[in-house]
Amino acid sequence: MAFSRADTSVLGRWWWTVDRWTLAALMTLIAFGYVMMLAASPAVAERIGASSRHMFFIKQVAYLAMAAALMVAVSLLSVKGVRRFALLGFAAALVLTAATLVVGVEIKGARRWLPIPGLSLQPSEFLKPFFAVVAGWLIAEGKLPGSKVWGATIAVVLFLMVAAILKGQPDIGMLLVVCAVFFAQFFVAGMNLFLVGAVGGLGIAGAVGAYMIFPHVQSRVHRFLDPSSGDSFQVSVALEAFANGGLLGRGPGEGRVKNVLPDAHADFVFAVAGEEFGMVLCLVILAIFAFIVVRGLMRLLGETDLFIMLAGTGLLTQFGLQAFVNMASTLHLIPTKGMTLPFVSYGGSSVLAIAMGMGMLLALTRRRTGSRAGADAEPAHAPVAMAAGGAR
Repeated sequence: MAFSRADTSVLGRWWWTVDRWTLAALMTLIAFGYVMMLAASPAVAERIGASSRHMFFIKQVAYLAMAAALMVAVSLLSVKGVRRFALLGFAAALVLTAATLVVGVEIKGARRWLPIPGLSLQPSEFLKPFFAVVAGWLIAEGKLPGSKVWGATIAVVLFLMVAAILKGQPDIGMLLVVCAVFFAQFFVAGMNLFLVGAVGGLGIAGAVGAYMIFPHVQSRVHRFLDPSSGDSFQVSVALEAFANGGLLGRGPGEGRVKNVLPDAHADFVFAVAGEEFGMVLCLVILAIFAFIVVRGLMRLLGETDLFIMLAGTGLLTQFGLQAFVNMASTLHLIPTKGMTLPFVSYGGSSVLAIAMGMGMLLALTRRRTGSRAGADAEPAHAPVAMAAGGAR
């Protein structure tokens, strides 16, 4: 794309204000998604007796193309537009996620999907980014001088609603990600150190409670600590794939793990990358995720609008944590958790939801004149310094 700095069109202003390095890194991940679907999907589709082109690759090509277009479209929004988009999206996602408890499709003992013709929708994927922005908005509003809005209280109530629904599905992994995002936002907003310790204690108690209450959580922890105590086939095969791939991999299409691993195209796509392209490509993928998170945080350090700080922190925490959980599970560094690798794994709901989240991040971190986006012409929220009686 070539735009003159004098171009005042919507796309022209967008091109010169958006973080093009982050945009390029995200587009690179989408390109990796195309490559990995081409590598993994035919073998998986053949194993389950489906048409390799139609079943996975063609559908994922469409999902990734939609994701790229959606991410760019959302990044065109103003700060005010991002808030409105997130509020409407959160309301819709919350209702649909609650609906899974009643009319959802049960798969492996969990009700997380809504049966829609041509698509199995997982609305909780959309709930994550929208909740991060809405929670950041509410917390920031409550920090405004003289504000009568109980922003933090409302945010906590919404969080408890989300947590109750996710527990009911159950989706403990998703719940832990939402908890981590919410905690990170309160910490950045200036949470008292005593409360930091108290919340940390509650988090540990919650993890222990999940282990005691949910059999599938207990089983995964046992298999992580002692692989011989249960079925650890997928993790064992994934580790063999990394060993077989070595430094440079066996070559495109030469991998064997995709022929036997049930989730080779989804939760364990990182193992396919390790076997066929080697440790070098795995390190490149890891570096791209780290670059997006670190660069996003560095840009947020220059912001004076608390809402942008909190919403951006939530979106980056969610993005980075999801990538970490997927890769660490595949490498047997943590107990297995069915969570996709952003933009690389197969999955329509996941890819589109992540695109919306990263689109909102790009919109919030665009260069603006003044403390808030001159184009928005809104009064700035309280500077970060006021809220950051910090971790006091």
